[in-house]
Amino acid sequence: MVLFSRSFIRKRIISLATTASVAATSFAFAEDPATTDHLRSKKPIQYVADRSNHSEEQPFLSENVAAMNRMMADMTIKPTGDVDNDFVAMMVPHHQGAVDMAKAELKYGHNAQLRQLAQEIVAAQQKEITVMRNAVSGGQSFGTQSIAHDGMKMSR
Repeated sequence: MVLFSRSFIRKRIISLATTASVAATSFAFAEDPATTDHLRSKKPIQYVADRSNHSEEQPFLSENVAAMNRMMADMTIKPTGDVDNDFVAMMVPHHQGAVDMAKAELKYGHNAQLRQLAQEIVAAQQKEITVMRNAVSGGQSFGTQSIAHDGMKMSR
């Protein structure tokens, strides 16, 4: 028995996305950009990247902005009616964004501990991308082994 039609779910997803977009835009306009010029602010990274007093960090910030913009654009999909494929279509860009940001840390970062973490992120996220793609294409499965994600173990 189908509880919700595709049309109902699609309308709810569009409604949720619109609400989130309007809320985010409202918060962005509510802040005064002249009062903050450091990374711990609530400003988007694009604003920080444009500040002249962060010029030594500009290449790193620019690569991260590009990675975030690419990730957000690629995560926007047209639902197909196949939850598994739609999940993978959204999650692969999310994980690729993490890979791209970690690679920027490897390219520009100096902290050995963070560089090691970035290497681990690249390896883990690329593995997860492969697992997801294989799962929807009927390829090789990794069974019940676990993979680390954000400090937690996630079983498959």
